[in-house]
Amino acid sequence: MNRKVIAFLLGHILLLEAVVMIPALAISIFMAEKASAWAFGVTIVITAAAGIALRLIRPVNMTFYAAEGFVVTALSWIAISLFGGLPFWFSGVIPNFVDCFFETASGFTTTGASILTDVEALPYGLLYWRSFTHWLGGMGVLVFLLAVVSVSKGAGYSLHLLRAESPGPDVGKMTPKLKQSAKILYIIYICLTVIEIILLLAGGMPLFDSLCTAFGTAGTGGFGIKNDSIAGYSHYIQTVVTVFMALFGINFNIYFLVLMRSWRAILHDEELWGYLAIMASSILLITCNIAPVFQYNWGEALHQSAFQVSSVMTTTGFSTIDYNTWPQFSRSLLAMLMVVGASAGSTGGGVKVARIIIVFKLLRKELIRMLHPRAVHTVRVSGKTVDNKVGKGVSVFMAAYFAVFTVSFLLISFDNMSLETNVTAVVSCLSNIGPGLDVVGPAGNFSQFSNISKIILSLDMLFGRLEFFPMILLFSPNLWRRKV
Repeated sequence: MNRKVIAFLLGHILLLEAVVMIPALAISIFMAEKASAWAFGVTIVITAAAGIALRLIRPVNMTFYAAEGFVVTALSWIAISLFGGLPFWFSGVIPNFVDCFFETASGFTTTGASILTDVEALPYGLLYWRSFTHWLGGMGVLVFLLAVVSVSKGAGYSLHLLRAESPGPDVGKMTPKLKQSAKILYIIYICLTVIEIILLLAGGMPLFDSLCTAFGTAGTGGFGIKNDSIAGYSHYIQTVVTVFMALFGINFNIYFLVLMRSWRAILHDEELWGYLAIMASSILLITCNIAPVFQYNWGEALHQSAFQVSSVMTTTGFSTIDYNTWPQFSRSLLAMLMVVGASAGSTGGGVKVARIIIVFKLLRKELIRMLHPRAVHTVRVSGKTVDNKVGKGVSVFMAAYFAVFTVSFLLISFDNMSLETNVTAVVSCLSNIGPGLDVVGPAGNFSQFSNISKIILSLDMLFGRLEFFPMILLFSPNLWRRKV
């Protein structure tokens, strides 16, 4: 294990975090928020100092393998969550540091779960930082680093970092150079964010609200700056958010294909059509189920259904209504969408539609093999053959998901919450959704859990965002004994 190169890259991440805190500091100063301005100032100094100290450990050997990529990724996300929580702690807004870690981990992992009971009481600087963590974490902190910083030429670390952080069963390149691919991803990401901000402003939403809402939508995070999330805004604004949540849940490779005018590839993308089909059918089913709740006002039922399905399936977590009051069928369907999640290569969480498609095709392959032992059946997705490596990776991922879910569910059960609360709390954190059902529903929060449960759920967020393997390998003794 090349520990020096790990420390060196971790130093870059902390320096980057210190830099991106500066706008939040500026907002605090402009709004004359002395406590939060002081908190950001101290945090920036501490974070920058830690980053500089780690960068001074310059490795002689820049050899970088997949193992280092997994470790750097896991440690980076833990570190930015710890340091990113300091402004909440130093300002006194959140006096319990476990709560600070939970809130910031929820932000960076784009989960959107919160322990805050009165969001509107937060200073503007902290509200901005809280929402911006969604935007930065949505595409990935290390992807951002690859896009804007030249860490070291020819080190061979780029692909390993990208694979360790990017969601989905397989990671490919848009262009031959990964740095160029990272830049293209962020250009698309920024453009979509700016378009949403413009449309929100056009609907009369204030600039600050538009920025924070767009950050939460783009990162599919869902931190609202109002206690009622998005419910208090107009139907126009809610519709804009609905559409953009769905757009950010699409694989970003699709947008690159649009720019390249590769229409045939788009038309043959099974995950895209699967994602849209699941979303559309869920909206239709829930609309029919909740129509009586709205006195058969079909327009309102469709509006509320579309918003909540888009929010839950893309794992954003914004809400316009307390869907805890909906019929059991609708609530059950939303719970299933929590697990399914968005597309691979998007900012959304969950198992991912691509994996669901592969799992069903692998199941079909095994059934055919049982009926026709000598038949040769190849699994293909979007016209491409799914090799054994990808198929095995999907199977291992599903096993890891349910193993971590089981352990976490049992551990937080000591808090004596309801079964529905515990199940959906763990699923919402693993799938990076935010709200669940019952106590942790849209009208509730996670403040009632004990500190131990909050730490477990915070780790679940990190497990889910990094898709398990970087976090699992981080705790492997064999990995740390490994020598370059």
